[in-house]
Amino acid sequence: MSSTTNDRANDDVETRMRRVFQEVLGREDVALADSTTAADVPGWDSLAHINIMFSLEAEFGVQFSDEQLTSFQDVGQLRRFLVSEAG
Repeated sequence: MSSTTNDRANDDVETRMRRVFQEVLGREDVALADSTTAADVPGWDSLAHINIMFSLEAEFGVQFSDEQLTSFQDVGQLRRFLVSEAG
């Protein structure tokens, strides 16, 4: 995959992820960076986390293992997984 194609895949995943987070959290002002964690985003509690993960599964056509539901350290790690699986 060329770097341009990879950049487009990353941008697409980032856009779709942001939309999922905004919808689940009911906030238009959600800003996601690779270093973002649940502690950085108001309203991202344990229930919201499960809803986010299930919504990401539906959006990207992936299925997280039970371990993956809680193992991603930050948004960047989650984005890289989605790029590799859905890209």
